[in-house]
Amino acid sequence: MAPVRVAVAGSTGSIGTQTLEVVEAEGPDAYDVVGLGVGSSVDVVVEQARRHRPDVVAVADETARAEVSAALPGVDVVADQADLVEPADVVINGVVGFAGLPVTTATLRAGKRLGLANKESLIAAGPVVQPMRATPGAELVPVDSEHCAVHQCLRSSSGFADGSQREVDRIVLTASGGPFRGRTAADLAAVTVDDALAHPTWAMGPKITVDSSTLMNKGLEVIEAHELFGVGYDHIEVVVHPQSIVHSMVEFSDGSTIAQLSMPDMRLPIGYALGYPNRITTPFGRIDWSQLSQLDFEPPDLATFRCLQLAYDAGRLGGTAPAWLSAANEVAVDAFLSGLIRWNQIADVCVAVLDEHDGAVPGTVDDVIAADAQARRLAEAAVRQRDPR
Repeated sequence: MAPVRVAVAGSTGSIGTQTLEVVEAEGPDAYDVVGLGVGSSVDVVVEQARRHRPDVVAVADETARAEVSAALPGVDVVADQADLVEPADVVINGVVGFAGLPVTTATLRAGKRLGLANKESLIAAGPVVQPMRATPGAELVPVDSEHCAVHQCLRSSSGFADGSQREVDRIVLTASGGPFRGRTAADLAAVTVDDALAHPTWAMGPKITVDSSTLMNKGLEVIEAHELFGVGYDHIEVVVHPQSIVHSMVEFSDGSTIAQLSMPDMRLPIGYALGYPNRITTPFGRIDWSQLSQLDFEPPDLATFRCLQLAYDAGRLGGTAPAWLSAANEVAVDAFLSGLIRWNQIADVCVAVLDEHDGAVPGTVDDVIAADAQARRLAEAAVRQRDPR
């Protein structure tokens, strides 16, 4: 059989680089990298392209694009990462934030398999993206470790949780608790950026690592689980599991619970998306059962980590509320990383924005883009109000 043709949007980020590691581990007979996409990382994407020889490289930044084009004669260098879709069989969307939406929509519209690590595009544009999943040939396989776990658990039941699945009683998403697990709001009043980026389990980019520290990442995953699997918010729960061995669980109507376990290694869910419906042959995340001594679980502290409850609230509001929350959080996290607000003000900014939500329901991608822009304006104003300078 011919190798599976793979395009990687966000190829120089954490998901992108690990995707290329999986491709290399499986070998050229299994996968052929046909497209790479970045924002502005010239040196890294040039090195990746020389190693993997893709047909097309997408670079969003104009100046960087000219440099990449000069360094890669004979390679089609374009501006739009959505242009990576056409030559590929499977697209891994590792773009960070709302910017990943065009790749998501282009892949599904083209009837291709989408390995989705960019949760924000599904969260913000859920009502618009959902109909695209019905495109013949389109498949959405989640790359988040938690949703990949749920996806695998549901394969064991008679049918899939696409809204018609009646055996599912609960989806239980596990959270590591991040670097601040067990600390109170008072303890966290003056934490630094370095404190928030010191994740105890996972190595991720700065935005998602801060989201993990606030539990916003888990809140967005609650919304994503609702969109992916058609399960109501009253049947999606979060439990803190500091070892990050149980990646999530599904409880069925008869009380049985099925969980997916592995060592924390993002290459496992990436490989699952690349190989689906088959499994790859490289055992990323294999557990040494002789060394695994305990698995702990505890409820999340919603009073301290307010972003988790905010996500439930936005999900239940529906319409553009998840888009507003996602946009507000991106602005707030960027402000925190830039030293403009404190860690505990990330939630304050999100509250201020959600309090202004207009109840709109998006009908098109343009509606989602407009909602995102409106929420960002409100979030930027909320940041200015809190900036002590």
